[in-house]
Amino acid sequence: MNLAKLGGDIIFFGEDAVGALSTELASTKKRAFIVMTGNILDELGLLKPVTDALEKGGFTWEKFTDIEEDATFTSIKKGIEAMKKFEPDWIIGFGGGSAMDAAKTMWIFYENPEVSELAEVAAPKTFAKLREKAKLCCIPTSAGTGSEVTRLAVVKDVDKLQKFVIVCRKGRMIPDVAILDPQFSLTMPKGLTSSTGIDAITHAIESYTSTTTNPYSEGPAMAGLKLAFEYLPTAYENGKDPVAREKMLIAANLAGMAFANSLLGIVHSIAHSFGGEFGVPHGLANAITLPYIIEFHKSDEKVSERYRQLANLLGSNSLLESVKTLNDKVDIPKGMKDFIRKRLKADNDEAFEKHCGTIVEKAKKDIATLGAPVKPTDEQWEELVKLAYYGK
Repeated sequence: MNLAKLGGDIIFFGEDAVGALSTELASTKKRAFIVMTGNILDELGLLKPVTDALEKGGFTWEKFTDIEEDATFTSIKKGIEAMKKFEPDWIIGFGGGSAMDAAKTMWIFYENPEVSELAEVAAPKTFAKLREKAKLCCIPTSAGTGSEVTRLAVVKDVDKLQKFVIVCRKGRMIPDVAILDPQFSLTMPKGLTSSTGIDAITHAIESYTSTTTNPYSEGPAMAGLKLAFEYLPTAYENGKDPVAREKMLIAANLAGMAFANSLLGIVHSIAHSFGGEFGVPHGLANAITLPYIIEFHKSDEKVSERYRQLANLLGSNSLLESVKTLNDKVDIPKGMKDFIRKRLKADNDEAFEKHCGTIVEKAKKDIATLGAPVKPTDEQWEELVKLAYYGK
């Protein structure tokens, strides 16, 4: 028996979608706990429309802003304690994928106080105890992860230098309400616009070619891919374009539905490993790695046919060339070398070479590898990881 779930109870999208907070959150206690990455959204004036709508609906609210760009379990544990004290009946993940994933993870621990460690909830589980204390609403500010409609969360363990994926087999982690309001992504910088946009494209492509692809994942994947290719260049060049921003939010949302009902692949395995080891932002790591994995897979007849179908959808003869052209158009680098060198304040590649084997091993064991239509040999794994680092 298979299971498909294309979203929570409802998705509000378009201009002033945030207004739904004042009328659509069924609640008895009227207490909302807002999870964010730092105070930047507040400083930009973007938190106010959220809190205004909540207050209009009679809510008391509290914000938690200690989440990093890559959510760590260290900060999440602080949020869990704050949540227990506040006792919300709505949790709101407001921001990019990290904020939404952190909100999901806090929710699990809030509802299940008998668990205390990340290892207890990591890997596919079935979370029976959810929605007994609170429901979940997610409001994305970037158009990439689709976390507002996915059944999983990605959390970094800083001690193990590893990213863990938390998944509910029955889809119960999918937020109850998703709000796609373009006003929240108008200030997104160009670099984040491009990397998150290609992240959404990666979700669409990998879910469409995964070992578990099915009609419920294929439809959203194709729709999301087409929208992203059409509107990402405009959103990148003119971030204030509300139509392009709205279409990209919808594209990421659809791609999120696609992989929530399928699996991903080794683009994500490699990206997760570089993120855990060197802190490379997830969207950027995916965007850099994607062309190399498409090239690796295209020698397989079945995958090549799937790529041909997606290329036709885009009016192209080659999915690989379409992705390369789009990456160039939105200034995605060819490799992660410069980013990692800068982050480590290094002038050579010694750190990468030292940890290359570790990245390979983590990627091989990553849950996303389960969905790969072709599994690399040990030699191919190393070659692909080095391509992602050095570029070509």
